[in-house]
Amino acid sequence: MNRLLEGDVGSGKTVVAAFAALQVIQSSLQVALMVPTEILARQHLATFTKLLAPWGIVPDLMISKLPAAVRAKTSQVIVQGQAGLVIGTQALLTKQTGFTSLGLVIIDEQHRFGVKQRLELKDKAGRLPHVLTMTATPIPRSLALVLYGDLDISLLKEMPPGRQIIKTEVVFQSDRSRVYAQIDDLIGQGQQIYIVCPAIDESDNGGMTAVTTEYKRLTKSIFKHRRIGLLHGRLKLDEKTSVMEQFVDGQLDILVATTVIEVGVDVTNASVMLIEGAERFGLATLHQLRGRVGRGQQQAYCYLFTSKLDQVAVPRLRALERTHDGFRLAQVDLETRGPGQIYGTRQAGALDLRFARLDDNQLLTDARDAAQAFLTKDNIVKYPYTVERINRLKSVTSLD
Repeated sequence: MNRLLEGDVGSGKTVVAAFAALQVIQSSLQVALMVPTEILARQHLATFTKLLAPWGIVPDLMISKLPAAVRAKTSQVIVQGQAGLVIGTQALLTKQTGFTSLGLVIIDEQHRFGVKQRLELKDKAGRLPHVLTMTATPIPRSLALVLYGDLDISLLKEMPPGRQIIKTEVVFQSDRSRVYAQIDDLIGQGQQIYIVCPAIDESDNGGMTAVTTEYKRLTKSIFKHRRIGLLHGRLKLDEKTSVMEQFVDGQLDILVATTVIEVGVDVTNASVMLIEGAERFGLATLHQLRGRVGRGQQQAYCYLFTSKLDQVAVPRLRALERTHDGFRLAQVDLETRGPGQIYGTRQAGALDLRFARLDDNQLLTDARDAAQAFLTKDNIVKYPYTVERINRLKSVTSLD
């Protein structure tokens, strides 16, 4: 299997992954599930433990923040083949983490990983394993045909039950007082707020709004009468866990954070997502962040603050005002930012096609159909050297 599974948050991708993992483990092979953040890794650990409990399967966790002794013991269990399912972050890519019989690689939120990272995990199998990549970031069919021509693609298009339409607005500096007043009013009604910044501190922000600076500013002025928490990737694990638990329990009114909250955070009482420097993010990330709110009964809002007034940034952001269709947003992102290289590692910029354009769906579909027709038995037998090479490669790709 080499499959891309697309579906919004809550649509059931995790259940699909659990069933796939179960089949592989019952065939005496190992499964590796890689996710982009420790928060999501721990959430998946709890979810998979519950889902697979009837079969007596207990997943192992591999993250960089594990105590040295625990990490060494876990690595030993994995390399000895005693761990059926290993859930982890990029820590799965280290030399210390080795597999003896890796049969299935699952990559969640695949857009958060680089091309080389995804290949590196597959290489740990020593042969080509089954691969299931999952994303809540819809990809335009035209791009999928080109970039993922070697993958089968499955879609989970249903929205989660009860999911609301989130009122989205592109806002500027002149709107700040109005937005803050509305936020303060919503907090007074018992609701909670996310404020997301693109950088952690001023030393590495490159002109971007820094989460540490914004946290200090809000606590000393605008929202000094509110309970505010700070969350970013450089905090210690126990600090991150403590802040998130406080927010989930309603002990914080506002959570000022980086995109560490993009995945794996579910707080039904949060009704506003305010994003600073929104033009710094791709539409895929903005769509994911917006999906963190609107999970309760109250009306939800998403404010996209930008200081850019140019004819590229603003129209691109306004696409989020017009639609909640992730596939349409992905098409806009593709058209404005570019998809990067097909045979390379660059993931943005102009596409290196000589003739085709990615908006020419019919041509791309015809080209794919022609390639598939060539691979049918009746056609390919006319080329004995190709048949011989394919048969030779089967021994490399087979899991038997």
